[in-house]
Amino acid sequence: MAIIHRATLVPTKAELIAAWLPAQPWCGGPVTDVVPVGAYRFDDPEGEVGIESHLVEVGGRLLHVPLTYRGAPLPDAEEWLVGTMEHSVLGTRWVYDGPGDPVYRDELARVVREADTEVRMWVETPEGRVEREPTVRVRGSGAADAAAEPEVVVVREPRPGVAAPTDRTLVGTWAGQDEPVVLAYLA
Repeated sequence: MAIIHRATLVPTKAELIAAWLPAQPWCGGPVTDVVPVGAYRFDDPEGEVGIESHLVEVGGRLLHVPLTYRGAPLPDAEEWLVGTMEHSVLGTRWVYDGPGDPVYRDELARVVREADTEVRMWVETPEGRVEREPTVRVRGSGAADAAAEPEVVVVREPRPGVAAPTDRTLVGTWAGQDEPVVLAYLA
């Protein structure tokens, strides 16, 4: 279960993603605008790391950007650092590209192996916690034969009708996309 705090983020998630994307070889160049399409979350079993994957539109392309949020830097992971943000409730957050964070890789592999889904999300309000509907729904395929430490592959530009090279997948749907699209897979 993910608890969403009513908070101010500086920079915003979209601003942080927009500043980071141009340096990524799979992005393909300058970014003028990042339009959020939706997001889904997984839970860190230890409750320390936030795991949220974003679908964003950039120049007519749909991009998949999994992020992790940490209260302290991840050792030896500078190359995966997206940036830092100030969270008005939680303080400074170090934000990493998901594939470079072992917590993300382990949780994605678990979701695929166990045919699990995104977590339920709750928003803190003055009246208490209120459940929030996800904007992206995901499901793992199930993979009893998956290796204990599989290679996790994130599909950075997910496209309808494109199959993964394996049947051990994470697929998603969102507003306007009712047919499941491959978002990641275990190689």
